[in-house]
Amino acid sequence: MFFEQLNPGSCQTYLIASEDAGEAVLVDPVLERVTDYLQVIRERGFSLVEVLDTHTHADHISGAAALKDMTGCEYAMSESAPAPCASHRLPCESDWRIGPIAAKVIYTPGHTQDSLSLVFPDRLLTGDALFLDDAGGGRDDLPGGDAGDHWESLQRILALPDHLVVYPAHEYRGRQPSALRRQKQTNPHLAVPTKEAFVQYVEDLRLGPADWMRDVLKANYACAQDPRAAWIPADLPACEIQGTLQHSVNDVEVSTTTAAELRERMAAGQAPILVDVREVDELTAELGHLPAIRHIPIGALPQRLGELDTDRDKEIVTVCRSGSRAHTAAQILIQAGFPKARVLAGGMIAWREAGYPVEGR
Repeated sequence: MFFEQLNPGSCQTYLIASEDAGEAVLVDPVLERVTDYLQVIRERGFSLVEVLDTHTHADHISGAAALKDMTGCEYAMSESAPAPCASHRLPCESDWRIGPIAAKVIYTPGHTQDSLSLVFPDRLLTGDALFLDDAGGGRDDLPGGDAGDHWESLQRILALPDHLVVYPAHEYRGRQPSALRRQKQTNPHLAVPTKEAFVQYVEDLRLGPADWMRDVLKANYACAQDPRAAWIPADLPACEIQGTLQHSVNDVEVSTTTAAELRERMAAGQAPILVDVREVDELTAELGHLPAIRHIPIGALPQRLGELDTDRDKEIVTVCRSGSRAHTAAQILIQAGFPKARVLAGGMIAWREAGYPVEGR
């Protein structure tokens, strides 16, 4: 089997070919590079017989539809994929073959509902179901994403042989493919013991998809072949959890305030500006919300900083369920020039456990 990763950037496109049969497949091609792929395939002496997308992408426009029209090759996706131009629908738990090369298709939804992975005798192509090491895996807050499904998919991956080398659809920071055995030791997505804990782990980290990602999904649903069909920012690790943040945000140190401290200040009429960064449905759920909050979901915060412009020199306390999203929000605010941003430690869970009153329930 001939195997090569063709892209210079973070999106990984794999060329898989049978040297005996001279037949080749491209996995997860990017539209802007289709002519480069065809040149490489010609230089290697192969004929392109199929292109395959492991899922509907949200950070780039797929080159599969264009390659299908240019070469007459098949276009393979999961049987649950919405793209109408896919000509080869791959059932869950099915066999896939190119010449003498065989792989097993396993259904690995979560990042999207049409995600699949390819299991070869010595390697595993995981799409966005599993990234490398501390990158974890693809985000689950895109349309059709589901953290519970993702946990189930990771259990299928965990059950595979340890020697398989993991090749994801993205690598943003130069990590190198390594055996599943290593991933079990280094990847936080594989270390969460229960579905409930995993769902909460993802929930506490979620940012919400950037608007441009929704536009890219729509373009891929429609089998777009125009690179201008959606605007896409360069060099952003967007499919990782928290991937639409600038890398430097994670290095910002933040201070906290306890529920008791905040309660005392509110009772004294000295409340700081309260920014609740949860989703709108969470405000009226079991935990409720604090009075006089400004509601800006974490995914929208970078684009809505202007709403806080007049308060740059005031103390701002960010609030979420447990403190994780609020911590990220405070980092964003401090980096954007709000030096007095702090976090409600423990979030609304800590507030409710202290027995303090809430609104919205």
